[in-house]
Amino acid sequence: MDLRPAATALLEGEARALLTRLNRVEPFALHETMVPAAAPSAAARSAIERFLMEGRSRLRHRVGAYLEWLRGPGADRDPEWQQHQFSLLRWEFNSVLSHFDVFSEAVTQRSEHDVGVQLAGLDVAAVDALTTPGTPLADPPPVVCYLARGPGGAIRRVHTRIPGGGRSPVALIRIPRERMVGYGIGSSLVHEVGHQAVAQLGLLGSLRPVLYDIERHAATAAERSAFRYWGLTLSEVLADLFAVGKLGIAGTLGLMAVVSLPRRLVLAPALDDPHPFPYIRVRLSCAMGDALYPHPQWRRLSALWAALYPPRRAPRELRELTVLLERSLPRFVRLLVTHRPPALSGARLADLMPRSSRAPALLLTRYRSWARDPRSLRTAPPTLVLAVLGQARAASLITPEEESRLLGEQLTHWALTSSLHSAAAETRQPITASAANRTR
Repeated sequence: MDLRPAATALLEGEARALLTRLNRVEPFALHETMVPAAAPSAAARSAIERFLMEGRSRLRHRVGAYLEWLRGPGADRDPEWQQHQFSLLRWEFNSVLSHFDVFSEAVTQRSEHDVGVQLAGLDVAAVDALTTPGTPLADPPPVVCYLARGPGGAIRRVHTRIPGGGRSPVALIRIPRERMVGYGIGSSLVHEVGHQAVAQLGLLGSLRPVLYDIERHAATAAERSAFRYWGLTLSEVLADLFAVGKLGIAGTLGLMAVVSLPRRLVLAPALDDPHPFPYIRVRLSCAMGDALYPHPQWRRLSALWAALYPPRRAPRELRELTVLLERSLPRFVRLLVTHRPPALSGARLADLMPRSSRAPALLLTRYRSWARDPRSLRTAPPTLVLAVLGQARAASLITPEEESRLLGEQLTHWALTSSLHSAAAETRQPITASAANRTR
């Protein structure tokens, strides 16, 4: 019995049905109900839609070519080969849907009341954290933030591979929903942005050989073990350095809020975890903060953390590891802040941070000025606002309730101002800060 005609008819129907389902996958712009202020930036929207449309277009072309082949020379081919070719189409179809799903949650959340606008505000803050004139960070990629369950954040960096193949056209940042809204939101956001910065600056490639060299020539086994551990956790350490450098003590306080877990988790390193175990991670964050912005507050906060999680309660092996790591902290931190990666053309990592505006005394002075004239807060860069409010919270000058209210208002303001500037750019009409404020 010749089954080729039946196989051809079956597979033609399946291919046409696949094409019908593909045509029902519409651009986000046609079915999302977000208000304009909640929308991702024009660059992010364009990059995502273009990436998805190109994938759908390629698949439509391939399905059309398959149908033409099936109705022509393919009709005489063995049913097994016909099915094999169709299975490749189905594989690509599911990849296209995977690409859609990667961005669907982030875009769909923009339709949630209040949340959507606040996410757009976080997009603006993320771009501000990543922008550093005169460096490879001067022209940041499009950023899209979204919320997820769980205590930890994550980033899918721009141009990294995504499920189904292809590379992400935007930096997609996942923020823990439980961080909304307090100083912890800034710490989580800038830590994840830090991973993008680390990749763009090639810091792992320039720092790891230095750590390997120290480990290889260490004078003692203790020093060798300590720097081997820092090498294993370097990626997360650098992201923490970025958070503290941009936000000051707000970066460390936010980290403490994330890792305030049961003692057995705080004092228990996992050998396969790229993060330093929570106890030493907070102590390291305090040491990095003190190196960038010297002030007694860092030693007080570090001592407080040790009182909350006394290392003497840890197993003996961990106590020994903790002693080794804490002894190495001064040298390790000095190595980080004075490192001169090729991407910075001779500048140090410390020079990447806005040190002239993040000293604790300056942050408190600015907070008092804003308290007298709240309107001036609207014109400050987002990361500076996060740093000032975090410093005020650390100094007990602001209540958690007031901090949350101010941050919520600022996120809305950043989203609205960004939306108005985008509209103005399209119509070539300038939007002043006072005009943005009048719309509130």
